[in-house]
Amino acid sequence: MRLLVLGGTVFLGRHLVEEALARGHELTLFNRGQTNPELFPEAERLQGDRDGDLAALGGRRWDAVVDTSGYVPRSVRVSAELLAGAVDHYTFVSSISVYADFGRPPVEGAPVAQLEEPSSEDVQSDYGALKALCEGAVASALPGRSLVIRPGLIVGPEDPTGRFTYWPLRVARGGDVLAPGDPERQVQLIDARDLAAWILDLAERGATGTYNATGPAERLTMGGLLEACRSIAGADAHFVWADEEFLVARGVEPWMELPLWLAGEEWAGMLAVQIGAALQAGLSFRPLAETVRDTLEWARETPRDYEAGLAPEREAELHVALRGR
Repeated sequence: MRLLVLGGTVFLGRHLVEEALARGHELTLFNRGQTNPELFPEAERLQGDRDGDLAALGGRRWDAVVDTSGYVPRSVRVSAELLAGAVDHYTFVSSISVYADFGRPPVEGAPVAQLEEPSSEDVQSDYGALKALCEGAVASALPGRSLVIRPGLIVGPEDPTGRFTYWPLRVARGGDVLAPGDPERQVQLIDARDLAAWILDLAERGATGTYNATGPAERLTMGGLLEACRSIAGADAHFVWADEEFLVARGVEPWMELPLWLAGEEWAGMLAVQIGAALQAGLSFRPLAETVRDTLEWARETPRDYEAGLAPEREAELHVALRGR
Protein backbone atom coordinates (compact mmCIF):
# COMPACT_ATOMS: atom_id res chain seq x y z
CA MET A 1 0.00 0.00 0.00
CA ARG A 2 1.23 3.48 -0.85
CA LEU A 3 0.62 5.30 2.41
CA LEU A 4 0.87 8.99 3.22
CA VAL A 5 1.22 9.95 6.88
CA LEU A 6 0.61 13.52 7.97
CA GLY A 7 3.02 13.79 10.87
CA GLY A 8 4.71 10.50 11.60
CA THR A 9 7.68 11.33 13.82
CA VAL A 10 6.15 11.78 17.28
CA PHE A 11 4.63 9.13 19.56
CA LEU A 12 1.58 7.55 17.85
CA GLY A 13 2.68 8.67 14.39
CA ARG A 14 6.16 7.29 14.99
CA HIS A 15 4.80 3.89 16.05
CA LEU A 16 2.42 3.86 13.09
CA VAL A 17 5.24 4.49 10.62
CA GLU A 18 7.40 1.81 12.23
CA GLU A 19 4.55 -0.70 11.91
CA ALA A 20 3.75 0.30 8.34
CA LEU A 21 7.38 -0.10 7.28
CA ALA A 22 7.53 -3.49 8.99
CA ARG A 23 4.51 -4.54 6.92
CA GLY A 24 6.25 -3.52 3.71
CA HIS A 25 4.14 -0.50 2.85
CA GLU A 26 5.55 2.31 0.71
CA LEU A 27 5.67 5.32 3.04
CA THR A 28 5.59 9.06 2.46
CA LEU A 29 5.78 11.39 5.46
CA PHE A 30 4.56 14.97 5.29
CA ASN A 31 5.60 17.26 8.13
CA ARG A 32 7.64 20.36 8.94
CA GLY A 33 10.87 18.39 9.32
CA GLN A 34 11.49 19.89 12.75
CA THR A 35 10.97 16.90 15.07
CA ASN A 36 13.13 13.78 14.86
CA PRO A 37 14.13 14.48 11.24
CA GLU A 38 16.65 11.63 11.36
CA LEU A 39 13.94 8.98 11.67
CA PHE A 40 12.91 6.66 8.86
CA PRO A 41 15.47 7.33 6.12
CA GLU A 42 13.82 4.57 4.09
CA ALA A 43 10.61 6.61 3.79
CA GLU A 44 10.01 9.46 1.39
CA ARG A 45 9.99 12.83 3.16
CA LEU A 46 7.90 15.78 2.02
CA GLN A 47 8.35 19.02 3.90
CA GLY A 48 5.63 21.59 4.39
CA ASP A 49 3.18 22.97 6.92
CA ARG A 50 -0.44 22.10 7.69
CA ASP A 51 -1.07 25.81 8.12
CA GLY A 52 -0.53 27.18 4.64
CA ASP A 53 2.17 25.20 2.84
CA LEU A 54 0.80 22.03 1.27
CA ALA A 55 2.52 22.47 -2.09
CA ALA A 56 4.58 19.29 -1.69
CA LEU A 57 1.38 17.22 -1.72
CA GLY A 58 0.22 18.50 -5.11
CA GLY A 59 0.12 16.24 -8.14
CA ARG A 60 0.74 13.06 -6.16
CA ARG A 61 -1.22 9.85 -5.62
CA TRP A 62 -1.46 7.44 -2.65
CA ASP A 63 -3.76 4.58 -1.72
CA ALA A 64 -4.46 5.97 1.73
CA VAL A 65 -3.56 8.72 4.17
CA VAL A 66 -3.41 8.63 7.97
CA ASP A 67 -3.70 12.03 9.61
CA THR A 68 -2.10 12.01 13.06
CA SER A 69 -1.52 15.76 13.32
CA GLY A 70 -4.81 17.53 12.71
CA TYR A 71 -6.10 19.86 15.44
CA VAL A 72 -7.52 22.95 13.73
CA PRO A 73 -10.59 22.49 11.47
CA ARG A 74 -9.47 25.13 8.97
CA SER A 75 -6.18 23.34 8.33
CA VAL A 76 -7.71 19.87 8.30
CA ARG A 77 -10.38 20.98 5.82
CA VAL A 78 -7.76 22.29 3.40
CA SER A 79 -5.64 19.15 3.54
CA ALA A 80 -8.66 16.84 3.26
CA GLU A 81 -10.02 18.71 0.25
CA LEU A 82 -6.60 18.69 -1.40
CA LEU A 83 -6.17 14.96 -0.83
CA ALA A 84 -9.74 13.96 -1.75
CA GLY A 85 -8.65 13.36 -5.33
CA ALA A 86 -5.25 11.93 -4.40
CA VAL A 87 -6.20 9.07 -2.03
CA ASP A 88 -8.85 6.38 -1.85
CA HIS A 89 -9.10 6.41 1.94
CA TYR A 90 -8.52 8.95 4.73
CA THR A 91 -8.02 8.02 8.40
CA PHE A 92 -8.30 10.86 10.89
CA VAL A 93 -7.01 10.36 14.41
CA SER A 94 -9.38 12.28 16.68
CA SER A 95 -9.98 11.89 20.43
CA ILE A 96 -12.59 10.75 22.92
CA SER A 97 -12.48 14.37 24.09
CA VAL A 98 -14.94 15.18 21.29
CA TYR A 99 -17.92 14.09 23.40
CA ALA A 100 -20.14 16.72 24.97
CA ASP A 101 -21.07 14.71 28.06
CA PHE A 102 -18.83 12.49 30.17
CA GLY A 103 -21.32 12.03 32.98
CA ARG A 104 -21.97 8.61 31.48
CA PRO A 105 -19.76 6.34 29.36
CA PRO A 106 -19.83 7.75 25.82
CA VAL A 107 -20.60 5.62 22.81
CA GLU A 108 -20.13 6.44 19.14
CA GLY A 109 -23.07 8.55 17.98
CA ALA A 110 -23.37 10.49 21.23
CA PRO A 111 -23.47 14.30 20.87
CA VAL A 112 -20.13 16.02 20.41
CA ALA A 113 -18.86 19.22 21.98
CA GLN A 114 -19.62 22.56 20.34
CA LEU A 115 -17.51 25.69 20.24
CA GLU A 116 -18.82 28.49 22.42
CA GLU A 117 -16.86 30.94 20.27
CA PRO A 118 -17.23 29.81 16.63
CA SER A 119 -13.99 31.48 15.53
CA SER A 120 -11.86 29.85 18.23
CA GLU A 121 -8.73 27.94 17.25
CA ASP A 122 -7.50 27.62 20.83
CA VAL A 123 -6.52 23.96 20.92
CA GLN A 124 -5.77 23.97 24.63
CA SER A 125 -9.17 25.25 25.79
CA ASP A 126 -11.36 23.93 22.96
CA TYR A 127 -9.56 20.70 22.10
CA GLY A 128 -12.59 18.40 21.97
CA ALA A 129 -14.86 20.72 20.01
CA LEU A 130 -12.10 21.50 17.51
CA LYS A 131 -11.38 17.80 17.01
CA ALA A 132 -15.11 17.22 16.38
CA LEU A 133 -15.10 19.90 13.69
CA CYS A 134 -11.99 18.33 12.17
CA GLU A 135 -13.87 15.03 11.92
CA GLY A 136 -16.68 16.80 10.10
CA ALA A 137 -14.28 18.44 7.68
CA VAL A 138 -12.78 15.09 6.71
CA ALA A 139 -16.19 13.45 6.31
CA SER A 140 -17.40 16.29 4.09
CA ALA A 141 -14.33 16.17 1.85
CA LEU A 142 -14.31 12.38 1.46
CA PRO A 143 -17.90 11.11 1.89
CA GLY A 144 -17.96 7.36 2.37
CA ARG A 145 -14.15 7.14 2.27
CA SER A 146 -13.10 8.27 5.74
CA LEU A 147 -12.35 6.58 9.03
CA VAL A 148 -12.36 8.40 12.38
CA ILE A 149 -10.53 6.97 15.38
CA ARG A 150 -11.27 8.44 18.82
CA PRO A 151 -8.52 7.26 21.19
CA GLY A 152 -8.55 7.57 24.92
CA LEU A 153 -5.29 8.06 26.83
CA ILE A 154 -2.50 6.82 24.55
CA VAL A 155 0.45 5.37 26.48
CA GLY A 156 3.73 3.55 26.05
CA PRO A 157 7.28 4.24 24.92
CA GLU A 158 7.92 7.61 23.24
CA ASP A 159 5.08 9.34 25.11
CA PRO A 160 6.31 12.94 25.57
CA THR A 161 3.61 13.93 28.09
CA GLY A 162 4.25 11.68 31.09
CA ARG A 163 0.51 11.22 31.63
CA PHE A 164 1.06 7.48 32.05
CA THR A 165 4.84 7.30 32.39
CA TYR A 166 4.64 9.07 35.74
CA TRP A 167 3.17 5.96 37.38
CA PRO A 168 5.78 3.34 36.37
CA LEU A 169 8.57 5.78 37.24
CA ARG A 170 7.05 6.90 40.54
CA VAL A 171 6.23 3.39 41.72
CA ALA A 172 9.74 2.24 40.78
CA ARG A 173 11.20 4.85 43.16
CA GLY A 174 9.43 3.09 46.00
CA GLY A 175 8.36 4.45 49.36
CA ASP A 176 4.95 5.97 50.07
CA VAL A 177 3.19 6.65 46.76
CA LEU A 178 0.23 9.03 46.84
CA ALA A 179 -2.54 7.34 44.88
CA PRO A 180 -5.72 9.14 43.82
CA GLY A 181 -9.32 8.25 44.58
CA ASP A 182 -10.81 4.80 44.98
CA PRO A 183 -8.47 1.91 44.12
CA GLU A 184 -11.45 0.08 42.59
CA ARG A 185 -12.42 2.84 40.17
CA GLN A 186 -12.08 2.03 36.48
CA VAL A 187 -9.32 3.47 34.31
CA GLN A 188 -8.68 3.10 30.60
CA LEU A 189 -5.67 3.49 28.32
CA ILE A 190 -4.27 2.13 25.08
CA ASP A 191 -0.70 1.28 24.11
CA ALA A 192 0.30 3.41 21.11
CA ARG A 193 1.71 0.33 19.39
CA ASP A 194 -1.61 -1.53 19.63
CA LEU A 195 -3.48 1.53 18.36
CA ALA A 196 -1.06 2.00 15.47
CA ALA A 197 -1.35 -1.64 14.38
CA TRP A 198 -5.14 -1.54 14.49
CA ILE A 199 -5.34 1.73 12.55
CA LEU A 200 -3.26 0.12 9.83
CA ASP A 201 -5.46 -2.99 9.86
CA LEU A 202 -8.51 -0.81 9.24
CA ALA A 203 -6.80 1.33 6.60
CA GLU A 204 -5.67 -1.77 4.72
CA ARG A 205 -9.29 -2.96 4.66
CA GLY A 206 -10.62 0.46 3.66
CA ALA A 207 -12.84 0.51 6.74
CA THR A 208 -15.03 3.54 7.32
CA GLY A 209 -17.01 4.93 10.23
CA THR A 210 -16.15 6.13 13.71
CA TYR A 211 -14.63 4.11 16.56
CA ASN A 212 -13.78 4.77 20.17
CA ALA A 213 -10.34 3.30 20.83
CA THR A 214 -9.19 2.64 24.36
CA GLY A 215 -8.86 -0.35 26.63
CA PRO A 216 -8.17 -2.89 27.85
CA ALA A 217 -11.00 -5.23 26.88
CA GLU A 218 -11.51 -6.27 30.50
CA ARG A 219 -12.14 -3.83 33.35
CA LEU A 220 -8.94 -2.29 34.71
CA THR A 221 -8.84 -0.52 38.07
CA MET A 222 -6.44 2.11 39.31
CA GLY A 223 -5.36 -0.27 42.02
CA GLY A 224 -4.70 -2.96 39.45
CA LEU A 225 -2.62 -0.60 37.35
CA LEU A 226 -0.46 0.43 40.28
CA GLU A 227 -0.01 -3.18 41.37
CA ALA A 228 1.20 -3.99 37.85
CA CYS A 229 3.69 -1.13 38.09
CA ARG A 230 4.94 -2.41 41.45
CA SER A 231 5.28 -5.97 40.20
CA ILE A 232 7.20 -4.99 37.08
CA ALA A 233 9.54 -2.63 38.94
CA GLY A 234 10.08 -5.00 41.86
CA ALA A 235 9.72 -1.93 44.08
CA ASP A 236 8.98 -1.57 47.79
CA ALA A 237 6.26 0.98 47.03
CA HIS A 238 3.41 1.44 49.50
CA PHE A 239 0.24 3.01 48.10
CA VAL A 240 -1.35 5.75 50.20
CA TRP A 241 -4.82 6.36 48.85
CA ALA A 242 -6.14 9.92 49.04
CA ASP A 243 -9.84 10.50 48.51
CA GLU A 244 -11.22 13.00 46.03
CA GLU A 245 -12.41 15.44 48.71
CA PHE A 246 -8.89 15.71 50.14
CA LEU A 247 -7.24 16.15 46.75
CA VAL A 248 -9.70 18.77 45.53
CA ALA A 249 -9.49 20.72 48.79
CA ARG A 250 -5.72 20.97 48.40
CA GLY A 251 -5.85 22.08 44.80
CA VAL A 252 -4.37 18.97 43.22
CA GLU A 253 -4.82 19.25 39.47
CA PRO A 254 -6.71 16.25 38.08
CA TRP A 255 -5.16 14.39 35.16
CA MET A 256 -1.94 16.39 35.09
CA GLU A 257 -0.63 16.36 38.69
CA LEU A 258 -2.12 12.93 39.31
CA PRO A 259 -2.56 11.20 35.95
CA LEU A 260 -5.59 8.96 35.38
CA TRP A 261 -7.58 10.77 38.07
CA LEU A 262 -10.55 13.02 37.25
CA ALA A 263 -12.63 14.81 39.88
CA GLY A 264 -16.41 15.10 39.84
CA GLU A 265 -19.36 13.08 38.59
CA GLU A 266 -19.34 15.04 35.33
CA TRP A 267 -16.18 13.11 34.36
CA ALA A 268 -17.32 9.69 35.54
CA GLY A 269 -17.58 8.27 32.03
CA MET A 270 -14.30 9.48 30.57
CA LEU A 271 -12.39 6.46 31.83
CA ALA A 272 -15.22 4.04 31.14
CA VAL A 273 -15.73 4.62 27.42
CA GLN A 274 -17.70 2.00 25.50
CA ILE A 275 -15.46 0.18 23.02
CA GLY A 276 -17.67 -2.66 21.80
CA ALA A 277 -17.56 -1.50 18.19
CA ALA A 278 -13.75 -1.36 18.17
CA LEU A 279 -13.48 -4.83 19.70
CA GLN A 280 -15.77 -6.20 16.99
CA ALA A 281 -13.57 -4.47 14.41
CA GLY A 282 -10.50 -6.31 15.69
CA LEU A 283 -8.92 -4.00 18.27
CA SER A 284 -6.74 -6.06 20.59
CA PHE A 285 -4.35 -5.32 23.41
CA ARG A 286 -0.97 -6.56 24.59
CA PRO A 287 -0.70 -7.45 28.30
CA LEU A 288 -0.62 -4.44 30.62
CA ALA A 289 2.60 -5.74 32.14
CA GLU A 290 4.31 -5.44 28.74
CA THR A 291 3.24 -1.82 28.37
CA VAL A 292 4.41 -0.99 31.88
CA ARG A 293 7.76 -2.76 31.43
CA ASP A 294 8.52 -1.21 28.04
CA THR A 295 7.49 2.26 29.19
CA LEU A 296 9.65 2.03 32.30
CA GLU A 297 12.66 0.81 30.34
CA TRP A 298 12.27 3.57 27.74
CA ALA A 299 11.80 6.27 30.39
CA ARG A 300 14.93 5.16 32.23
CA GLU A 301 16.98 5.11 29.03
CA THR A 302 15.77 8.54 27.89
CA PRO A 303 15.25 10.65 31.03
CA ARG A 304 13.43 13.94 30.59
CA ASP A 305 11.20 16.40 32.40
CA TYR A 306 7.52 15.62 31.97
CA GLU A 307 4.65 18.07 32.21
CA ALA A 308 2.50 15.54 34.10
CA GLY A 309 2.93 14.18 37.61
CA LEU A 310 3.49 15.41 41.14
CA ALA A 311 6.83 16.99 41.97
CA PRO A 312 8.46 15.13 44.88
CA GLU A 313 8.17 18.16 47.16
CA ARG A 314 4.49 18.54 46.37
CA GLU A 315 3.84 14.86 47.01
CA ALA A 316 5.67 15.07 50.35
CA GLU A 317 3.53 18.03 51.41
CA LEU A 318 0.37 16.12 50.56
CA HIS A 319 1.53 13.10 52.56
CA VAL A 320 2.03 15.33 55.60
CA ALA A 321 -1.39 16.89 55.16
CA LEU A 322 -3.04 13.50 54.72
CA ARG A 323 -1.48 12.13 57.91
CA GLY A 324 -2.62 15.22 59.79
CA ARG A 325 -6.31 14.86 58.94
